[in-house]
Amino acid sequence: MTAELTRGQNHPLPRTRLEIRVSAGTPIVAGATLGDEKGTVHGVEWVAHPGTPTLPGLEVSRQAAADHRLAVDLDALPDTVHRVSVLLALPAGGQGPVRFGAVAAPFVAVTDLDGDEVASYTVTGLDRESAVVALELYRRQGAWKVRAVGQGYAGGLAELLTDQNLPQAHQLAGTIHDAVARGLARSVPAPPAHAADADRPRQTAAPAHGPDHGAAPQGTPGPVPPVSPYDTQSPTGPQTPGGPGQQGTQQPYRGGTGDPAPAGQASTPAGGGPIDYSHPRRQNAAPPPPPPAAPPAEPGRPARPVAGDATGWSMEERLYNQVWGMFEDLSRTMAAYRSAVDFADSRMEKELDQALSDPRSRIGGQGDAAREAARARHDQLVSQAREVLDRDVAQLLAEAEVVEPALPAAFARWDNPVWHAYRVPMEIPMALRLGDLHLPEADRVRIPLLMRLPLERGLWIDSGRSASLDGSVPDSHETRRLGLETAVAHAARLLAVYPAGEFTVHVIDPAGSGAQPLAPLVQTGVLAAPPALGAAGTADVLARLTQRVDLVQMALRGGAPDALPPGVDTSQQLLIVNDFPHGFDDRAVNQLRYLADEGPAVGVHLMMVADREESSGYGPLLDPLWRALLRLTPVPDDHLADPWVGHAWTYEPPVVPDGSDVLRQVLTKVAEARRAWNR
Repeated sequence: MTAELTRGQNHPLPRTRLEIRVSAGTPIVAGATLGDEKGTVHGVEWVAHPGTPTLPGLEVSRQAAADHRLAVDLDALPDTVHRVSVLLALPAGGQGPVRFGAVAAPFVAVTDLDGDEVASYTVTGLDRESAVVALELYRRQGAWKVRAVGQGYAGGLAELLTDQNLPQAHQLAGTIHDAVARGLARSVPAPPAHAADADRPRQTAAPAHGPDHGAAPQGTPGPVPPVSPYDTQSPTGPQTPGGPGQQGTQQPYRGGTGDPAPAGQASTPAGGGPIDYSHPRRQNAAPPPPPPAAPPAEPGRPARPVAGDATGWSMEERLYNQVWGMFEDLSRTMAAYRSAVDFADSRMEKELDQALSDPRSRIGGQGDAAREAARARHDQLVSQAREVLDRDVAQLLAEAEVVEPALPAAFARWDNPVWHAYRVPMEIPMALRLGDLHLPEADRVRIPLLMRLPLERGLWIDSGRSASLDGSVPDSHETRRLGLETAVAHAARLLAVYPAGEFTVHVIDPAGSGAQPLAPLVQTGVLAAPPALGAAGTADVLARLTQRVDLVQMALRGGAPDALPPGVDTSQQLLIVNDFPHGFDDRAVNQLRYLADEGPAVGVHLMMVADREESSGYGPLLDPLWRALLRLTPVPDDHLADPWVGHAWTYEPPVVPDGSDVLRQVLTKVAEARRAWNR
């Protein structure tokens, strides 16, 4: 089964002879570096690029192209190589795009020699970057895995290679771009236009990212991208990153007709119709368009927001995309406002410095007038920026007011009426709501924090002492209670959105201090067993979950995922650990680290409830565990940053309304469905 990776996620590789297929909407340079255990690239001889396309166990394309195939034989790599990083870059010095934000997101797939896809990754979130580390194949405990990296570099190949500790980074980057330029010069140019065609309308294929990002106008022949030597053709047409189709036949990545397009070129439909830019591994059709927006409320005003007006294959996917679109819109709007305010501040400071540096301005009222004028210009700029921000925030607030009531249970707050009509679902939703996010300048707009399912990493509910936004500082006992209540709310939501029998929760509470917050889970009977107490109970639960991870990993490596011993619970597993590190020795801590690192790939997840400062006593032993988990807080805290401009977003945990019994009602229905499923 193909694994669709997201940034940071890993997946085991069942074979050692592989192909890495890259597809983009524009010609790009593909290469790879070989690293040691620390990821260090020791010299130019450890880099495969168009000028040196072949290394032991590795071969890359010899020139820039829109589609690439990299051949990898992991068994043939030197023993000192523990990491293979796949690099993508835009050619320098040409007429093409200079940043990945202006082209379609590159699609990278790892396949075996039969063309069966093992894992894939769409490198999203790029903007000014012109080079990116897309994937890395790495060796751990004798087994190879693939990890989605997606680390971009605005400084191009030189900055990327410098970051990998290569001493000759700038010289090698220049050598690579020179080799690419020579390859482009040898490519076949577009045929000249005939005089007879001068008055004939010409259909020009748009780039893969659509007509809104630099598509050539009709009647203007675009350049022909060079064809990669790795784009060999099979008896049924060229192989593509899409992998086998639904009926077992190879599907084209782009093309408006049923025939595959030549590799490295956009296809043009024979009938002059639109080009099909479908996702290569969904269906051979574009997603359905969003529903039409409502008419404007008044002439000259923007249209009233509509829930689910983003693109997607279902209403759930449309709402998911709409929520993250709102998140990005607010992030960029706030970046523009803060940038305008910073500019106004710096301009006023410069004007004040100039007024004070002129001795003549100190005589009479010239200096006071200059200072007043500088402050007036500052206030005017800030006022204009605030007006734009208020307009955008009002639009986002109106959108949030129609989107929030339409959200399904997995995306909804606990006070949403959808929970009162809750039924145990038949399939897993796209994502799960972990709380809300907002920014101080737009406090009224709350953006749901959605995390894709299945979970890619565990959670750390930090129960340490931290000042809340209202200035109060809860005592340690209160924060521990709030932390465990938050963990219970997250666990209840996870249990509620999975089908019956497909999600199991275990609890470790060594000192038994969490009896009251854990009561909804214990009394409704949704736990796999009562909370484990003491050192013996802790060791037993950790041993069973560690053994499950080992068994599933061995089955996957052996190519027999169904050949598990009888009695192994194949459902997704969640382990809640309360009051860590009390009751944990070094062996138990190492087992937790192992579960945090290896567990998510095989369906075992951690949720720690602990004080980070108290846990720091373990020193470096605990650092990998901390880094592997997503930190959340039981009180509002501004510790999360967006991937675009790095704003400090205020996170608010999911709170069950006071006096509401919705949590217990939902868990009761989950327990009833589990009992019916086990009969």
